[in-house]
Amino acid sequence: MKWLFPPLFLFITFTTRAQQPTDSLLGALTKAIAKAPDYDSAKARRIARLRNALSSISSSDDLALFTAYEQLYNEYRIFIYDSAYRYAEKLQGIAYQIGNPHLITESRLQLCFILLSSGLFRETHDSLDAIDIRKEPDSLKALYYTLMGRYYYDLANYDYDNHSVAYDTRGCRYMDSALSFYPPNSFEATYYKGLLEFKRTHIDSAAVLFLRLLTGPLTDHQLALTASTLSGIYSQKGDDRAATDLLISAAIADIRASTKETFAIFNLAAVLYKKGDVGHASPCIETAIANAEFYGARQRKVQVSSILSLIEDQRISAVEDQRRLLIQYAAVVTTFVIVLVFLIVTIRRQVEKLKKAQQMITEAHAAQRAINQKLEEANKIKEEYIGYFFSLDSEFFVKLERLKKTLDQKLADRKFEDIRFIVGNIQLKKEKEELLRSFDNVFLRIFPNFVTRFNALFKEEDQVKLRENELLNIDLRIFALIRLGITDNDKIAQILEYSVNTIYAYKTRIKNRSMVPNDEFESRILEIQGI
Repeated sequence: MKWLFPPLFLFITFTTRAQQPTDSLLGALTKAIAKAPDYDSAKARRIARLRNALSSISSSDDLALFTAYEQLYNEYRIFIYDSAYRYAEKLQGIAYQIGNPHLITESRLQLCFILLSSGLFRETHDSLDAIDIRKEPDSLKALYYTLMGRYYYDLANYDYDNHSVAYDTRGCRYMDSALSFYPPNSFEATYYKGLLEFKRTHIDSAAVLFLRLLTGPLTDHQLALTASTLSGIYSQKGDDRAATDLLISAAIADIRASTKETFAIFNLAAVLYKKGDVGHASPCIETAIANAEFYGARQRKVQVSSILSLIEDQRISAVEDQRRLLIQYAAVVTTFVIVLVFLIVTIRRQVEKLKKAQQMITEAHAAQRAINQKLEEANKIKEEYIGYFFSLDSEFFVKLERLKKTLDQKLADRKFEDIRFIVGNIQLKKEKEELLRSFDNVFLRIFPNFVTRFNALFKEEDQVKLRENELLNIDLRIFALIRLGITDNDKIAQILEYSVNTIYAYKTRIKNRSMVPNDEFESRILEIQGI
């Protein structure tokens, strides 16, 4: 499978410093992790086809069986350890049955690769040490010395504090021998030459070799190897951004290739954790753990466990910070509720005083019927909206009580992710829309002819046209508030959540379209009668 982007683009990217932003690459990695099951399914389908083809091969056709086993081995070698090991053993059995010494050596080397990949160092050494490579073809000599070099390199990484320098030195000697048997300009010759230069601390010449590889067509697995190793070079140079971007590219390529025997995504998790990016480090380390478990790489499991606890501690700390923020938010909401209750009580007392004053005015001044009508209308408005606010307040208390119980339970169960999900699903925009629709309903109960009387101030082509199921729109709500006596642009803007300039622009545009003078328009709105 080929990498989606031309390798030449990557070469230009990392040599000219015009790098794709790390955030963009992290986004691509997140998508790749989400699609990993799809890539693994495609891998499983390829394996299933090979297994079906194997079943049709005659048990007496040893060479055909050897080829079929080798194809399955190559699919499993960086995918599942147990299956790769099983087919490596089958290859050995067929090779001995055929009696071909080259096939026997080849199958033994393939078994050594699996042992090394799973972290069985002692078994790898014993198996390699038992092979006499002197009479084998160059291709097998190249593979043998490469495995010996890798064995000592991996041992140096695993036993870093004790004999790593000596192990690296021996690994370099074997890798140097391997290079004399690879075809010139092949991927393997260039890659292992670069790895050898890197191990010998010739990082500039090593970088040139790996960048040269990026200019040619590579499989996803080859790209992952090249980018991951080149990342280590840039890290030594102190170019952390290039090193991180290369690690991300390597991790994406590994996922696309369904490579489970990989260290790139673990290294990336460690780098992101050191940068404080726990949000991206966490899925990386989880993927690394899943890969190690899936493949059966023992040394990977040990290495992964060293950073897992640190990342989990950081995640718990982040959840605790969110919990404290939630408590502060709850305190603010509680304070708001107390203030709201106080205001409701105050308004209720004021309404009672207004009722008494209205009764006294009605009894004492029969001649002031027009004023009395105004007071009745004002009283109706207040009754409707007080009822509306009491209903809204009741619903708010029910929701708050339900939220409090849910959060208390989740906190008791330490289900912090559930708390984050609950808080994230509080739909303030929807609540605001419901509030405005309730306002529209109450207002039209008081002024059922408001829309008709409002449109009568305009020519037919300039009249307000409401959409289906729409009671009022922004134009009508502005003047509905004015009809209720709210004339201050700041207050209207605050209620409708628009800027003052926007409210002013709406009012000016509407007045300019009407058939009445601008300075008379609002007084005509105030003349619209309620029920």
